[in-house]
Amino acid sequence: MSKRFFVGLDMGSSRTKVALLNADRQLVGYAVKKSGTDFAATAKACLDVALDMAGGTRKEIAGAVSTGYGRTNVSFITDRSKTEIGCLAKGCYHYFPQAITIIDIGGQDNKVINLDAAGRRGSFKMNRKCAAGTGAFLEEMAGRLDLQLEEMNALAQQSREMIKLGSFCTVFSATEVLESIRHGKKVSDIVKGIFYSVIRRVLEMDALTEQVTMTGGVVEHNPYLVEMAQEMIERPVLVPDFPQLAGAVGAALYAVEGEGDPPTEPGWGGAKLIWALQ
Repeated sequence: MSKRFFVGLDMGSSRTKVALLNADRQLVGYAVKKSGTDFAATAKACLDVALDMAGGTRKEIAGAVSTGYGRTNVSFITDRSKTEIGCLAKGCYHYFPQAITIIDIGGQDNKVINLDAAGRRGSFKMNRKCAAGTGAFLEEMAGRLDLQLEEMNALAQQSREMIKLGSFCTVFSATEVLESIRHGKKVSDIVKGIFYSVIRRVLEMDALTEQVTMTGGVVEHNPYLVEMAQEMIERPVLVPDFPQLAGAVGAALYAVEGEGDPPTEPGWGGAKLIWALQ
C-alpha cells in the first residue's frame, strides 16, 4: 500500500511552519523557516524539507490545510484553510485531550484559548494591536541590549535580582531598559524582567482553566518563559513536543479528517491540488 501524507501549513507573518502527518496521525516530517517576503517560495521550501524528512513525495500527499497570517497566499499547495484559533485548539487537544487553556506566544500576536473537556472552544482573546508580550517585543528588547535573540533565555536563567518593567508598551519599555543600563544594572536581571513582562501580559489577557499549555515559537526557543509561568500561576504547565508546530499539526489533523473551508475561487478542488503539487 502506498504511503499517504497530510500537510498542515501554518503561514505566519514571522515564521512558516509545515507539519506532515501519516494516516495514523503521527508527525513524520516538519520544517520551520522565516516567512520572508516570498511566501510562496518559503512554503514550497518547507514542504520539500518535511517530505524529505518523511521519505515521501508530493504525489503521496492525500490532503492539505493551511492556516495563519498568509494562508490565502499558498493556494497552490492547499485547497482548504482553517483559522489559527481552530488549528491551535485542534493541535493542542490532540496532545492534551482535556479541558485546557492554550497560551500561544507568536512573533506578532498572542492568543489565549479556553477549551472544555470535549475540546470545544469557549472564550478566546488575541493581542493584535500591540507588540507587547510577543516575539517582536523580545526582538526589540534584544536590540536595545545589543544581544542576539538566542542569548536571552540563558541570561534570564542566570538572573538573581529581576528588574521589573513598569510598562506593557514596547516604546516605554525600551526607555526603561535604557535607564536600567544607564544605572549599571546587570543585563541578565534586565532580561529576566523583560521575560516577566511577557508572561504577565499574556496571563492577564483572559481567565485560565486549571490546566494550562503553552505553545509558539517564542516558547520553543525560550523555555524559561514556561518556568516563570509555572511559578506565577503556581501549577505545572504542559508543553507539547515542538510547541512551534502546534498550529501546523492542527491544520494537518483537519486535513486527515477532510475538513477545512474551501477557497472562494469557483471550481477549485482536489484535482487542482494534485496538479499543482506534481
